[in-house]
Amino acid sequence: MASSGEWRIPSAAQPRPADYAYDLDRALTAVVALSARVPEAAFTAEALGTERAGNGVVIGADGLVLTIGYLVTEAETVWLTTQDGRSIQGHVVGFDAATGFGLVQALGRLDLPVLALGTAADLAVGDAAVVAGAGGRHRAVAARVVARQEFAGYWEYVLDDAIFTAPSHPHWGGAALIGPAGDLLGIGSLQLQQSGAEARAINMLVPVDLLKPILPDLVSRGRAARPPRPWLGLYATEIDDEVVIMGLAGRGPAAAADLQAGDTLVAVAGNPVPGLAAFFRQVWALGEAGIPVPLTVRRDGRTFALTVQSADRERFLIAPRLH
Repeated sequence: MASSGEWRIPSAAQPRPADYAYDLDRALTAVVALSARVPEAAFTAEALGTERAGNGVVIGADGLVLTIGYLVTEAETVWLTTQDGRSIQGHVVGFDAATGFGLVQALGRLDLPVLALGTAADLAVGDAAVVAGAGGRHRAVAARVVARQEFAGYWEYVLDDAIFTAPSHPHWGGAALIGPAGDLLGIGSLQLQQSGAEARAINMLVPVDLLKPILPDLVSRGRAARPPRPWLGLYATEIDDEVVIMGLAGRGPAAAADLQAGDTLVAVAGNPVPGLAAFFRQVWALGEAGIPVPLTVRRDGRTFALTVQSADRERFLIAPRLH
């Protein structure tokens, strides 16, 4: 996550209103600062901290705010701060581990413009967009799309078609990706390094298209109405074309099955593991959360089989209180 300290976009990277067909300054006021406090006993406190800060985007006239889920997962208090300095308490409506989105409802009047949900389906490499944090023009980046491709996160997360932009926004968590029509196309998730002849920092953003099918469920019940995926509770990465465990979630299924950091994941149910995204999909293809997951593992030159009793990740989390 980005630091919550003072930050500013270099003037050369800031968007200029004359370059856009919509009212840029009005659109930017729909982006709010978000801060959340999480109990020390929360499952995600060790990995994500108890004090989290980022951005959110007003998507409903009633004060519904869209953000990235890791900012508000298990949060007990949330505050939203507008561009003109007003702070309004919020309530976590829901979050979705599969997409990465989180929703917050303002408990007071925001009186801010709403960014309509657009579609990122036609957003192509080379297209211009604005990546905006809370605070107006000097906290927004005039960016371009540098890639549209699959993304696999080490925490058992896969996006089929993530959006990558540059220059990178320094306060990316929950930032708004505003498209050419002034609508919301994505939400900021990560900062990464793009390799190549000249390495540079880029942002990864989650397309809002993934939100639309689950939005009614998140609002009404706090989670998507789909069968929960089997969750192992491990953090993995690719090293020399192999998938290697680099850590385990405390009290998670993988730790209970005696998997260890440094183990290489060779096969799932007898099928070879070709890569990180493929590994996660192989596990999810076995069935719903709770299904046994047979793994072939290599450790210290020895290959052996073990079974992990998968779980529903959300059962380990403090659920949003439904109002």
